[in-house]
Amino acid sequence: MIDRSTPLAERMRPKSLSEFIGQQHLISDKGAIQQFIQKQFLPSMIFWGPPGVGKTTLASLLCHTLGRPFQKLSAINSGVKDIREAIQRTKESDLFSKEERPVLFIDEIHRFSKSQQDSLLEAVERGTVTLIGATTENPSFEINGALLSICQVYVLNPLSDEELDQMLMRAIQEDDILRKMNIQVKETSMLFRLSGGDGRKILNALEVLVSLAGDGPLVIDDETVERVIKENLLMYDRAGDRHYDIASALIKSIRGSDPQAAVYWVARMLDGGEDPGFIARRLTIAAAEDIGLADPNALLLADACHRSVERIGMPEARIILSQCAIYLATAEKSNSAYKAIDAALAFVKESGDLPVPLHLRNAPTLLMKEMRHGLGYLYPHDYPGNYVQQTYLPESAQNETFYEPSPNRREIQVNERMMKRKGAN
Repeated sequence: MIDRSTPLAERMRPKSLSEFIGQQHLISDKGAIQQFIQKQFLPSMIFWGPPGVGKTTLASLLCHTLGRPFQKLSAINSGVKDIREAIQRTKESDLFSKEERPVLFIDEIHRFSKSQQDSLLEAVERGTVTLIGATTENPSFEINGALLSICQVYVLNPLSDEELDQMLMRAIQEDDILRKMNIQVKETSMLFRLSGGDGRKILNALEVLVSLAGDGPLVIDDETVERVIKENLLMYDRAGDRHYDIASALIKSIRGSDPQAAVYWVARMLDGGEDPGFIARRLTIAAAEDIGLADPNALLLADACHRSVERIGMPEARIILSQCAIYLATAEKSNSAYKAIDAALAFVKESGDLPVPLHLRNAPTLLMKEMRHGLGYLYPHDYPGNYVQQTYLPESAQNETFYEPSPNRREIQVNERMMKRKGAN
């Protein structure tokens, strides 16, 4: 029985490598994928390429062909706990063996934080799992160096017009629903242009055309595609890759101090039906991550933007989002707070649970006071300038520096104040 609720792109997902379209540099006889199959060997690897070119499908087919157990996680909705549970399931699985290590596939692996990526490292290094990651972002920038060093990176290319045509005709001729229809393809250039090398997008476009077709034959030509698809195909997909691509473009435009681009991407998101609250949350994150201490008012404005958007709603919320995006894009930039917390977390992970110095410990009871908790603490407000030299870090962390002021006007002043106090000691 045909499940009409299943999207066409999912119905047409290849069930074997012989059905896979594109990426011939990897799946041809001399390609890396075929070499792995011939040698019955599978290293940890990263598939890097744009949306809709077969990263997930290729990983699944490769594992199926080699008979490897296959677990899939999405970095969008998985955390460290999910990773550890997946690795533990692998260890406890009856299918586990050193000869046929299970595969852990992680979609959108670039969305994992450093700590999440670190949680994978030991299992991959020890061979508990073979990792296959899929990413639309440059692994050199988004994947931890240690994890990247034990993975092979393979680039997947956008589909050519010829490959898109193969995918289109295969769906029309082989899908159980479409092959019963009278579909006449007369022109494809507009369809290919709107698809942009994305196989999933061309199948989604075909599905939209089919769903809106009346009685009689469906004629696909450039005029029909431009009229129907531009009005009905969600080029901005709130649940898919385009959703995150445009959110990423907004953040990077703010980080790059381009207010024109920042407003444009906000407009794209709003026009695509995005939740204004989601946009406001992205702006708040940008205010802390990319403007930070260079302009602390940015976070206050972003927080006010978030609350105002929730209270007011559309269409007026568009003005608030625009104001905030422009302010963030034109503000001075600093990622020192972002870098400081990551450096501190890395140190904590490496050094473990260091004891709190006695003079900093709380002493609410007589017993704690007898144990010297709080003894020797100097109250800064009792000293000139509300400052007195004393140690605030555990002994073995005394020489660590987590916060490095960035060279912007405000943090230059902060650095001068820090250096002055340091020189006075």
